[in-house]
Amino acid sequence: MIVYRSCPNCGDKNISKVLSAKDYTVSGENFEIWECKNCTQRFTQNIPEVNDIGRYYQSENYISHSDTSKGFVNNLYHKVRKRTLVKKRKLIEEATGKTKGNILDVGAGTGAFLNTMKNAGWNCTGIEPDNNARKKALELYGLDLKESKKLFLLPSKSFDAITLWHVLEHVHELHSYVEQLKNLLTTDGKLFIAVPNYTSADAKMYGEFWAAYDVPRHLYHFSPKAMKTLLNAHGLKLETIKPMWYDSVYVSLLSEKYKTGKSNPAKAFTNGMISNAETVFNKTKCSSLIYIASLK
Repeated sequence: MIVYRSCPNCGDKNISKVLSAKDYTVSGENFEIWECKNCTQRFTQNIPEVNDIGRYYQSENYISHSDTSKGFVNNLYHKVRKRTLVKKRKLIEEATGKTKGNILDVGAGTGAFLNTMKNAGWNCTGIEPDNNARKKALELYGLDLKESKKLFLLPSKSFDAITLWHVLEHVHELHSYVEQLKNLLTTDGKLFIAVPNYTSADAKMYGEFWAAYDVPRHLYHFSPKAMKTLLNAHGLKLETIKPMWYDSVYVSLLSEKYKTGKSNPAKAFTNGMISNAETVFNKTKCSSLIYIASLK
């Protein structure tokens, strides 16, 4: 078990508990979430060690590993994903100024995103810790994903784009990962980090029931300030922040079920739309955000 005495992001010792959240996916256990008063990073306290956390991912409902489409929420996820995969490709091409190049996807899951990039002509490399997900990627798309430890064996300055789609919040070795990602970027390469945003309107609506806390799998809970602090510490420049509009509805669907014990798609959709409406004048309040960074 890991107990933090200081902030895992900035190292400040002014940390305190802000709420407790339940693991609704696997164990039913409760975990404390703490916050740093300096950089505003939130983090799950008393988390399993890296070699012990695997059992918290063993569920057919964990969609990034199983690719399941069972149930209303997962089925909706797959339908929306077809649209978002194209949007991600276009975002990468726009940000890098390239239509082809070398791309690394960390936490590639079952390979749907990398397959999209491969079909667009990119040279693709993927990192995925889960053995079953790697097998699925090979079976579905012919992608030979690498184990997590291979990240640190890749040649430096070799990728025009590096992506982490809802991955960094899962990584125990936060600072060593970000430092290695920086080392792997080409001089004009771009780093794309998508994570949930606990300062969003839907997070405030649902509080401890907000599905994107996803304890204990989500070790960290980022705010824009916390992410900028992390990137600056590793010599990375935050270029822009992009909203992920669909996430507010998807997260609200799960959160509503956690809060009430039953599905209520109409209310969840309404809450998701309310959350998005509140971000019209401040997109950094969106349920999930994509941070695009480069070398300083």
